[in-house]
Amino acid sequence: MFTHQGKSRTAKHNLHIATILSVVAGIVNVTGFLSFKQLTTHVTGHFALFINDVAEFKVWQGTIYFLYIFSFLFGSFASSFLIEKFKGNKKLKVYVIPTIIECVILLSIGLVSNFITIETPNVIVCLLLFAMGLQNSFVTKISNAVVRTTHLTGLFTDLGIDLSLLLFKKHHQKRFKLKENIKLRFYIISSFFLGGLMGGYVYSRLNMELNTLFLAAFILFISLFYDDVKYRFIKIKNS
Repeated sequence: MFTHQGKSRTAKHNLHIATILSVVAGIVNVTGFLSFKQLTTHVTGHFALFINDVAEFKVWQGTIYFLYIFSFLFGSFASSFLIEKFKGNKKLKVYVIPTIIECVILLSIGLVSNFITIETPNVIVCLLLFAMGLQNSFVTKISNAVVRTTHLTGLFTDLGIDLSLLLFKKHHQKRFKLKENIKLRFYIISSFFLGGLMGGYVYSRLNMELNTLFLAAFILFISLFYDDVKYRFIKIKNS
């Protein structure tokens, strides 16, 4: 699911990666909110607050929301840049690079929180938004813009559209594709919700706080390892 791209990529690959990354995004979103009372997987709310502060001439106060937005944007840029730069290198699995960077960020935040008191939470929020920008850009590119995993607004919109189209006979020929899209979006939404539940439980009930991010990083690492082993096995089998 992290390796196949282009014509070799199937709906099943997209479904698997969407499920995994949506769980991760759900964990990060809940952890960020419970820790800092900020949304850390998307920037819609931050943009509204930024505009509000600028409109009230609180430009300096609004700067932090601009930094949040920029962090997500920079994460998306960095992910796409790395993929394009190393795409021609056959020795590298370019789509894995942003995921490894995301893992390192999540692990680093969790580790640092155990040794020092975080006095600049805005830096951590920016790092989490950067990581989610990396993830969203990477999965958008590898799935050819079919999958997005860090925010649900567009997903609910697309889900509503596809569900309505099922009611019309003129779209009967597209029925299989529509059902496939609905299934994918349902899995993403459900996985995001599951990740949020997991993150909330580990954060609050187990008192893990920012160490909850270890869970997200662990899921990513296990997925990368499993995908690599499976890919090598299939390659050997077919050779």
